[in-house]
Amino acid sequence: MDRVHAGSLIISVFGDAVLPRGARLWLGSLIQLLEPLGINERLVRTAVYRLVQDGWLVNQACGRRTDYMLTAAGRARFEEASRQIYAARAPRWDLHWRLLLVTGALSPRDRERLRRSLFWQGYGELPGGIFVHPSADVGATFEALQADGLGERRADLLPLRAERLPLRGTAPDRDLVRQAWNLEALAGDYAAFVARYAPLVAELEAHAPPAPAPAFLGRTLLIHDWRRLLLRDPQLPEELLPRDWPGERARHVCRRLYRLLLAPAEQHLDERLHLADGHVPVAANWLWQRFEPQEDECSLGAPRLA
Repeated sequence: MDRVHAGSLIISVFGDAVLPRGARLWLGSLIQLLEPLGINERLVRTAVYRLVQDGWLVNQACGRRTDYMLTAAGRARFEEASRQIYAARAPRWDLHWRLLLVTGALSPRDRERLRRSLFWQGYGELPGGIFVHPSADVGATFEALQADGLGERRADLLPLRAERLPLRGTAPDRDLVRQAWNLEALAGDYAAFVARYAPLVAELEAHAPPAPAPAFLGRTLLIHDWRRLLLRDPQLPEELLPRDWPGERARHVCRRLYRLLLAPAEQHLDERLHLADGHVPVAANWLWQRFEPQEDECSLGAPRLA
């Protein structure tokens, strides 16, 4: 597993397992947790160093040991992503499109970096330097651009919110969707997710709960795959999606499997996730609310943290 994949998986572990326990852990614990996934100590240390340089993590020495924790900006991004990743359902649409118009002269390198950052936030691209999303929190979008080293490009972007006028004979919203997103590829990825994980749901429901260590590994890989899939999904409303869209089926499979793995995986974390001083942080109660309906159905998942 290369350095890029190691860093991405560490982000998944921090968001899924470490964030509910105070967003902090001893580096040695992280190395132990990731070793069964084929990530050796050298790769962990290199990936963590890069995450520190990128502003995601900060370290704090405790004697000869070192804790790593999320920065304030990193924690804010994790919490924002969590509301989408662990949502019980896709958000409702308010019938307004969020638009980002590129008004400045970007270099080819900056344009590609911008495109990639927005792609991983679910934005689609229209001709003429226009990025579009049905429900994004645009403020959070700019915070993510800042975290991706694109803060100076804010001055080159004009954020707008547009409402389609109901005029007869004009292009439908579906035309915009077809131009901005490759839904066929996304549907294929969702179908592959279901094919990979649905058999595990059936197997676990027919047998005793898994042992703690395998449960943690399964939960980590599940959320890693789900996170990378969901964060590039624009969460389009049902009326704009193709018939038999596999996204909700994939969410259902993810929710069921996550609930089956959660308790034994937490037992593993109780044994292995320590701080540098040996303290074992306790998981927050809101962990058990993941994938459960929230009071605000428009919310994107877990509640904000204090």
